[in-house]
Amino acid sequence: MNNQIGKLYLIPTTLGDSEPLDVLPITVKQTIDSIDTFIVENDKTARRFIKSISPEKSQPSLTMFHLNKFTDKADLPTFLNPCLHGEDVGLLSEAGCPGVADPGAEIVKIAHQKNIKVVPLVGPSSILMAIMSSGMNGQSFTFNGYLPIDKGERKNEIKRLERLSFEQNQSQIFIETPYRNNKMLEDLSAVLENNTDVCVACDITLSTEFIKTQTANQWKKNKVDLHKRPTIFIIHKS
Repeated sequence: MNNQIGKLYLIPTTLGDSEPLDVLPITVKQTIDSIDTFIVENDKTARRFIKSISPEKSQPSLTMFHLNKFTDKADLPTFLNPCLHGEDVGLLSEAGCPGVADPGAEIVKIAHQKNIKVVPLVGPSSILMAIMSSGMNGQSFTFNGYLPIDKGERKNEIKRLERLSFEQNQSQIFIETPYRNNKMLEDLSAVLENNTDVCVACDITLSTEFIKTQTANQWKKNKVDLHKRPTIFIIHKS
């Protein structure tokens, strides 16, 4: 019997249809080559990614545990049972880095509780790449996830984040459902003070990448189509 505990590898994926090895280090391929058990959000997209980076790997030999909104939380600890029997397990996100704005954080927490070594691999994080390319405060920033859908609540939240940014010199990062991106930019332009900076970071690492920081007032005059394009928004009031 193997008494050695396996490791949990946090395996980043591409942020879109980029060639994997254009944006991911060779260690990601090497790790995938050596693992046959994965925790994934979607079986189909996970297998497609694995095939793209490791085409010689046998797909029928793979074991997939599914981590999504339909997963019973009581089942999560069992996903790591292979580690307890000496087998390494890979955690894949649908896009970018596992555990960052991603349900994989629950698995990582359980791994620590079970004394399973967690090994994060290098890969693209749209949140970090957006802040580093925004020209805003890279030493103090907060990721806020999604803003409210209700128009009144959203307006109040935008104003609150603007005040917080000014009072704490802290850049405020958030996202929107891609088909509502254009409306989000319209709302920011209308609600924020004219001189508040807004960064729009869209399609990061893709051939259609667009990253621009300008004031809310300037965004009123300079339109960009963000419809159904993965986008990070950042605001900062100086």
